[in-house]
Amino acid sequence: MHRMTHPPDRRPVRDRNEAAAPAAPPPPTAHRRPASQQWIAWAFLAPVTLYLALFYAYPLYRNLDLSLRNYTVRSFVQGNAPFTGLANYRTVFDDPTFGPALTHTVVFTAVCLFFQYAIGLALAVFFNQHFKLSATLRALFLVPWLLPLIVSASTWSWMLNSDSGVVNAALHAVGIGPVNWLTSPEWSLTSVIIANVWIGVPFNLVVLYSGLQSIPHSLYEAAALDGASAWRRFWSITFPLLRPVSAITLLLGLVYTLKVFDIIWIMTKGGPADSATTFATWSYQLGFGNLLPAFGPGAAVGNLLVVAAVVFGLVYLRVQRKQALA
Repeated sequence: MHRMTHPPDRRPVRDRNEAAAPAAPPPPTAHRRPASQQWIAWAFLAPVTLYLALFYAYPLYRNLDLSLRNYTVRSFVQGNAPFTGLANYRTVFDDPTFGPALTHTVVFTAVCLFFQYAIGLALAVFFNQHFKLSATLRALFLVPWLLPLIVSASTWSWMLNSDSGVVNAALHAVGIGPVNWLTSPEWSLTSVIIANVWIGVPFNLVVLYSGLQSIPHSLYEAAALDGASAWRRFWSITFPLLRPVSAITLLLGLVYTLKVFDIIWIMTKGGPADSATTFATWSYQLGFGNLLPAFGPGAAVGNLLVVAAVVFGLVYLRVQRKQALA
């Protein structure tokens, strides 16, 4: 019986392996969500989108439209105000109140940010020691932040009253004469700065204290073993590692402080003689504080505040991007 033989395969080994290998599967097709899931996703996004459109996008659009038209009370109701372009902005820049209001806004914002951050950081480092009653004292420091602003501003108005305020009473007890905190052009801006710093410190304390909790304690132990002093540990460990939290804290504080209105208006109404007038109070005075309201210039001043906040926000994003790429 003859055994059947096959001729030897003289192909190269590589070709024989490729022939023996199974065919590669086709590339997977992109998974597409069913139409029902897409509608569910849009349904969840709809409330947020509607909220942003109604309470952010539309008011910004209306404020921009107000600043580009000559609105009176009648045209504001009827909606037929003529288009004037940048005339309202020129009116604002030519107004003698523009210079003092700009100076007061810059001084008020810068001084409040500095003291709110410095005091908040000092308190955050202090409470980070985790001593007894630390949680209780932190809760007490939150009281100014939790109170309604009208209550806080009214309380400070009473405390700084020239005749019956407790601040002047304390100054009299140490031999210092009374100070006209709210009725003197030299002290009115200082008064509202003190009140706003007192209100803003708890926010800085909470955010910065949360940032301190994320710093590993082992870094402080290693620095202490190397002989670093407390001040050296703060500048070499705490402050650098707290920089991202500090940046967002200062940005949020800046946006809030730029638009502070109620504290200034309740305590001084921007006076006397516009000595505490900022862009926020000036915008309100132009739009609602006169018998013949100037809606266009008032909206223009408000838009200047919006532009300032957007510019600082973009600067913050640019700095954060550079730090991420570094």
